[in-house]
Amino acid sequence: MTTQRLSSAFDAEGRRGQMFPTLTREQVARVSAFGEQKSYPDGAILFEQGDRDIPFFVVLEGELEIIHPHNSVEHLIVVHGAGEFTGEVSMLADRRALVRGRAKGPVRVIRVENTRFRELLQTDSEISEILVRAFILRRLGLLSGGHGDVVLVGSQHSAATLHLQEFLVRNGHPYQYVDVDRDPDVEQLLHESKVEATDIPILICADRHVLKHPTDAQVAECLGLNPVFPKDTVHDVVVCGAGPAGLAAAVYAASEGLKALVVETGSPGGQAASSSKIENYLGFPTGISGQALTGRALAQAEKFGAKLAVARGATRLHCSGTGLVVIELANGDSVQTRAVVIATGAEYRKLDVPELARFEGVGVYYAATFVEAQRCTREDVIVVGGGNSAGQAATFLAQSCRRVHMLVRGPDLAATMSRYLIRRIEETPNIELRVRTRIVALHGATDLERVTWRDDATGEESTHNTRHVFTMAGATPNTEWLRDCVALDEKGFVCTDTSLTDEELVRAKWSLARKPYLFETSHPRIFAVGDVRANSVKRVASAVGEGSVCIQLVHKALME
Repeated sequence: MTTQRLSSAFDAEGRRGQMFPTLTREQVARVSAFGEQKSYPDGAILFEQGDRDIPFFVVLEGELEIIHPHNSVEHLIVVHGAGEFTGEVSMLADRRALVRGRAKGPVRVIRVENTRFRELLQTDSEISEILVRAFILRRLGLLSGGHGDVVLVGSQHSAATLHLQEFLVRNGHPYQYVDVDRDPDVEQLLHESKVEATDIPILICADRHVLKHPTDAQVAECLGLNPVFPKDTVHDVVVCGAGPAGLAAAVYAASEGLKALVVETGSPGGQAASSSKIENYLGFPTGISGQALTGRALAQAEKFGAKLAVARGATRLHCSGTGLVVIELANGDSVQTRAVVIATGAEYRKLDVPELARFEGVGVYYAATFVEAQRCTREDVIVVGGGNSAGQAATFLAQSCRRVHMLVRGPDLAATMSRYLIRRIEETPNIELRVRTRIVALHGATDLERVTWRDDATGEESTHNTRHVFTMAGATPNTEWLRDCVALDEKGFVCTDTSLTDEELVRAKWSLARKPYLFETSHPRIFAVGDVRANSVKRVASAVGEGSVCIQLVHKALME
């Protein structure tokens, strides 16, 4: 059985000291104020894989072993001794435990219940830093080792398999992967699970429940990713979209005491999560992957108490009147909130070629991370687009691919790409920049096999045996669900503050004497930030800035 790794660069041994640190006596004493001392006999199970709301434990005497159980096999992760503690990212997110905690001999511990544990995180900054860093690194270790609670059976020739791999990786959920075309044990697994190879992709859940061709919502349910709260819950703010702007809004809302919920159509990260490396984001001089950046942001938001629901994006706003706003979700549920932050971002434009849909996921991709790169090692690939995302994709793919053809419609990259990336592309020998060039046809029986492009300067068309196209050009806002509620510009982006004319406010029946606040839409207490907003700067840093600043205006609007 194959392990799907988060990143080949993660060095678990090199980070072991930060993954499994030992608290000082004084730090243990501070933790003890939030819990109580308990003793357990040899072999006692302190928490089990699949449990929710598990306590936090600090070992005082004896040893506590952390085990990843899979079927009848146990894999020892670590043995905690005196001063060491349990937990990983699932504790921050209120998700099910992926591992088992068992006493190895008699053990005495400090047991901190989940609600008190959150108080500890939010009031003791020194201990919080140690714990959160350890939790993030421990989850990376589980991802690197494939120590999850699900098995994905699929094929590299299946677009739906790639989609599920992306969903699992972006949600930071470790899993084991079985390829029906390559794994020698696949027939036995299929027989035991009473499925056929034609049923792929197949997800085998922790309770042995088998999902054939599952939707994102079914996977989220299988993994227990989403929070559960009473239907009559009223949130202070619901953030629609979990990209950089939405996560920044969630961090600041939750840290300032607002009851915040983030609803996301797919997986956290937005367009940023599709980037292999972001090098111009403040504070990361060596760069950081979009997945790592947004993963840390999510952990930060959850540390402060924000909740995230994935595969439950907003499908409609009911915003008539000045009372609570009701948001319909993709699964049929609805949530009530006093304020809304729209951060649903934008999607890359699709190629204007026949039969595009047939090749999406089996040759045409909208992200360039290690998941996609594994499919095209030592092959020729095409990157479409002239922005920073396309530039980062080209330089990333050039590390493992034989040749990267970069296609742009304009005369050069100067107007759309940062200079440092242009220089890197120019200095990378296996990247070939083709200006005034566009794809006009895709060919293949099932997977993509050949691509025809046109040189608009000469009119010449040529066909190439290239099986992988990464398209990262343009932006289409995710705003169809908003058309009956807030004003949009001619391209579909959300109009806010000074971009709203008096006529638009009259048409929208703006009900207040004041003008809209910064980032506020044509409806009071509904704000828009990031790429979805008209005239925004399409950069990660600006999206984060808008999301954080927006919450100050949300506070102001809620006090009216």
